Amino acid sequence: MEQKQLNKMTKGNEMRDYNYKEKWHKLLTPEIVKKLTLIHEYKGEQRLFIEAHKDELKELVEIAKVQSTEASNRIEGISTADDRLKNLVQAKTTPRNRDESEIAGYRDVLNTIHESYDYIPININYILQLHRDLYKFLGNVDGGTFKTSDNVIRETDTDGNESVRFRPVAAWETPEHIDELCKAFGLAKDEVDPLLLNAMFILDFLCIHPFNDGNGRMSRLLTLLLLYQSDFIVGKYISIEKIIEESKETYYEALQDSSINWHENENDYKPFVNYMLGVIVHAYKEFESRVKLLTSPNLSKADRIREIIKNHIGTITKSELMEMNPDISDTTIQRALAELLKGGEIEKIGGGRYTKYVWKMED
Repeated sequence: MEQKQLNKMTKGNEMRDYNYKEKWHKLLTPEIVKKLTLIHEYKGEQRLFIEAHKDELKELVEIAKVQSTEASNRIEGISTADDRLKNLVQAKTTPRNRDESEIAGYRDVLNTIHESYDYIPININYILQLHRDLYKFLGNVDGGTFKTSDNVIRETDTDGNESVRFRPVAAWETPEHIDELCKAFGLAKDEVDPLLLNAMFILDFLCIHPFNDGNGRMSRLLTLLLLYQSDFIVGKYISIEKIIEESKETYYEALQDSSINWHENENDYKPFVNYMLGVIVHAYKEFESRVKLLTSPNLSKADRIREIIKNHIGTITKSELMEMNPDISDTTIQRALAELLKGGEIEKIGGGRYTKYVWKMED
């Protein structure tokens, strides 16, 4: 199908213009170009790290799977106890309720992407199949089918007043929009920097909002899939979803800013693209610092805990520190945390099982 045909409705009505080949040039601001350059540099460095330290990196893969599954579901208000989550991700137990069923579904789709990303074409059928698998533990009739009624994206202000923030594509138009979206993506693949194209595709996917439920989680899974297919595999070792969760206010602001006038083909992709590039830069920086810690023979166990917290983006829990450092005992980690708190280097947030820690000192 020729490009000019891509963006027409069958009955002569105008449709959303998904011609990425004509849109990406407007994104090349100094800030975005700087991030693109940085990510491409990190990509080359990461390849060298991976080749030299394959064994050390296996633990990072398992940690990232747990964090990605937890964070992406928690953004949507889906959660379970830490020990249950880890066992679900490792397939050592079966789901006991709806939340755990959705977590198990995310785990399986994530594993599919990790193992088979080169064999998953970006088209309407495969998107439906991934959504079907997301819901396979629920026996949910909505899994693998597009929305059956129109949906709206609502927001609530500080006074509790609810309003409509965005009206996605109507249900009856959704299959055609997703089909056109995928075709436009395919046509632009060889001409547009994949980092720009991927973020534009995800923004449009979210504005279509093709499913009754699961749109946010599907967008994050597709983000990983597109990054892997473009050979940016940092998300295999560092959870992209966790970084998004820890900056979700900024994420929603960027999404809102880039969806203004979307139906009129006058939206500005830059806020969302810039945000997503920032997430990827953060992931590469965290990967670099984590690998240095893993491969440094001179650090004591306490110093390793200190460096992890110092270089970590956002908050971190003791259980996450234990997952990252299976060779360090619970007692040693607790002692290191106590010393860092005493020295004023870290700050304690919350209490009990929900306690988190964050780096506090300025260099």
